Parts: sequence; C-alpha cells; structure tokens
Amino acid sequence: MAAADNPVPDLGGRARACADRLRVADRVLLASHIDADGLTSAAVASSALARAGIDHEVVFEKQLDAESIAGIAAREFEVVLFTDFGSGQLDVIADHESRGDFVPVVADHHQPADPDTEFHLNPLLEGIDGASELSGAGASYVLARALEGSDGDNRDLAGLAVVGAVGDMQDGGGGLVGANEAIVADGVAAGVLEERTDLDLYGRQTRPLPKLLEYASDVRIPGISNDEAGAIGFLRDLDVDVKRDGEWRRWVDLDGEERRTLVSALMQRAVASGVPADRIETLVGTSYTLLDEEPGTELRDVSEFSTLLNATARYERADVGLVVCLGDRDAALAEARRLLRNHRRNLSEGLQWVKTEGVTHEEHLQWFDAGSRIRETIVGIVAGMAAGSPAVDRSKPVIAFAEKGDTELKVSSRGTERLVRQGLDLSAVMREASRSVGGDGGGHDVAAGATIPVGERDAFLATADELVGDQLS
Repeated sequence: MAAADNPVPDLGGRARACADRLRVADRVLLASHIDADGLTSAAVASSALARAGIDHEVVFEKQLDAESIAGIAAREFEVVLFTDFGSGQLDVIADHESRGDFVPVVADHHQPADPDTEFHLNPLLEGIDGASELSGAGASYVLARALEGSDGDNRDLAGLAVVGAVGDMQDGGGGLVGANEAIVADGVAAGVLEERTDLDLYGRQTRPLPKLLEYASDVRIPGISNDEAGAIGFLRDLDVDVKRDGEWRRWVDLDGEERRTLVSALMQRAVASGVPADRIETLVGTSYTLLDEEPGTELRDVSEFSTLLNATARYERADVGLVVCLGDRDAALAEARRLLRNHRRNLSEGLQWVKTEGVTHEEHLQWFDAGSRIRETIVGIVAGMAAGSPAVDRSKPVIAFAEKGDTELKVSSRGTERLVRQGLDLSAVMREASRSVGGDGGGHDVAAGATIPVGERDAFLATADELVGDQLS
C-alpha cells in the first residue's frame, strides 16, 4: 500500500513497520479485548492477516494484566499482536520481550505506559486523540490497510472499524471526527457504508416506533420518554401511517416524507415541553449504515451491531461475536441474539438497582458498590447509563464497584465531555488510585477501569477523590 493510500497518514510509518514484522512471522497470536471495539479490532486484524497468508490464532482477554500476559507468553508464539489493549501494559510486556518470550506488535488507542516498544501503532504517539478520533478497531484498520498486497484492498473492513468506534462511544456530538472520518470515507468509497443525517435515537432498524421513542434516554421529552402510553398517543396524533397490517412500523420502514413529519412533530413537542435548545439539536445526528447487511436487522445499524457484540463478549462468548463479525449469519447470529436479550434484561435490572439504591457522594465524585448484584463485565455500561440518567449528579464522575471473584473488585468510572474539558482524566485517576492499593488500571479520560484487592475500596476512593479534586481545581 502506498503511503498516500493510508487513511491516517501520520500513522503510516508505524503501520508499515508493524505490517512488515507480521509478514515475516512464522505464526502470530492475536490477542484482543472483550468489548465491541476489541471484537471488531480482532475481526479486522484477523481478516487482514488471513488475506496476507499469515498463520494466526485469536484469543480474548477480559483484562490484560501480568497473569494474562504470562499466559500469552506460555503459548510460545514467536509474535503476539495485541489489539485494543497492550499500550497501557507495555511495562509488563517489555519484561517478556527482553526475555525473548515473544515479539510484541501493538495496535491500540489507550494511554501508553513506559517503556515503548519497536512495533507500536497508537494514535496518541502521533498527537491523535485515542478517546475521540481513533478506536482500537480504527488502529487495527490502519494496520489492515498496511497489510494489503500489491493488488489487495481491505477497505471493505472499514465498516467493522466504524462499529468499533461507535461501540467505543466516539461518535458523540455530530458523528465521528478526526482520523475516524477518513475510515468512514474509505467505507463509503468501498460501498460498504452509508453516512447520513438522521434521527439520532437508538434502535432505528429494529425497534417498533413506540419503543424507539419511549426508550430514547439521551433527550428526555416529557410525556414521551419513559412513557409507553404517551409515546403511543404522540404517534397516533401524527399524519403518518404508523401501523401496517396491525403491526407497529419501525423507523427503517418509513419513507423520507414520513420521517420528516415525525422529526418535526418530535421537535415541536420538545420545544413546547421546555426541553433546552442544545438538547433538542441532539435529536438529529449522523447515522452509519452497513449496506451489505439486511435492512431491519441489528447488523444494519452500527450502534445496534456494537450492542450485539457487547452482549456476546460480556458473557464470555467473544468467540460468537468474532464469528458474527467474520460473516456468520446462521448459528452464531442466533446465539448472539439470544445473548443480546439476556444482556438487555441485565442492564435494565442493573440500572433499576442503581436508581433504587442511589449513589454515595464524596466531595469530588460519586459511587456505588453493586457487589454481586451487577455482573462485573457490565457494571461499566450500567455506570455509563446511570451517568446519563437523573439518578446521578452530572457535575461529578461516577465510580462503580462490582465483585470480581473472591479476592478482587472491578472498578469502572465514567465522566462527561464537559468534565474532561475542565481537566478530568479518569485514565490517570484509575491508574494512580488502583496502584496505590496494590491494583492496576487505566483507559481513557472520559471512561476508565481498574481492578483492586477486595478490602481496599475505601482507601481507593479516598485517593481517587483527591486526584479528581486536583484535576478539576
């Protein structure tokens, strides 16, 4: 691939160096993270490796720590490709590299730890924001483009990279930006992706219209949001045929004129209900549609696709999500849909628990400890949902705890873009506070996680509260 062809030219040199090392490897172990971004990172990288004729296996890790890295080393692969993690664990990885256990190749977007390594593809190393401009799947995609042969074309993988970016919540306020925009352009050019201005509510492909409106949580419209009868009443008053053959239609079923009528009425209701203008504007945003997928399915819309993948990965079935990403539309997709129904039920119950039990306020942060009531693999998602609900104070970050086995606690933290602009960096908070009590952590400025020993919650909170206070002062 010519340098000019690289969708992110600033990363071209790093991508080529990583690709060249992978090409001469006997066998590669591809290790990736278990969330939507990690699964799509693995699928993009695995597809590119396969097309380049590079023998490889794929493993997933819930968390990359000293123990899991030792397990990876014990697999005795010459080269290990880390996607969607690895940068923040380079201190541990470097020990194995220096002993000759394996050669690491890292395609990640999280905050790097010292020391660096030779084959390291990370937007942050070139001044590109890894929290908002390029995801793990995006880094994998840049590598995939560098792995193309002279007549190869991996641009069809751009759709999966966009699923990863949206799954990593990088599409806030007006769609994907920065390096992500170049990947979107590749997907559009390759004919696999459509970008358009659309109603910005989750479930455009699959939810019946009343549910689409009732469950819309980002913009609360009194008498419609969280109000089934209100949503139905609003729809029945429209000059739109909202049912066909007795069944509620979905957004995807409406034509352009019907969509404009619905959006206009929704905005008028929001204005009349006193919803602030800046919130009303967010009702319309950028949608990304995967054109090769069947209309009306979870796979057609990148937001719904990313949720489906989270539902597999968070329940120890990353293998199912990977196979769906690689094209299985039969048994794996059916199992993914079953896991999704279970995931939605657990999220709903988890959020209800937080609303009922409430949060505890410290000076600079707020927290809840779910114990074993919320699964540790989804407590971060619940924390994010709580952060967008009236259950919490939006002027403070939210920290959530859940049991992780008998000896450890999983910690997840979520902030807001406004807090980040004021100086919040949860990646630093999680890393420093967890290490002060014998744990470890990291992530992004707006969302990060950690694992700590089970008896250290209060000491961790005291340190975290102080760190957040320092950042926001």
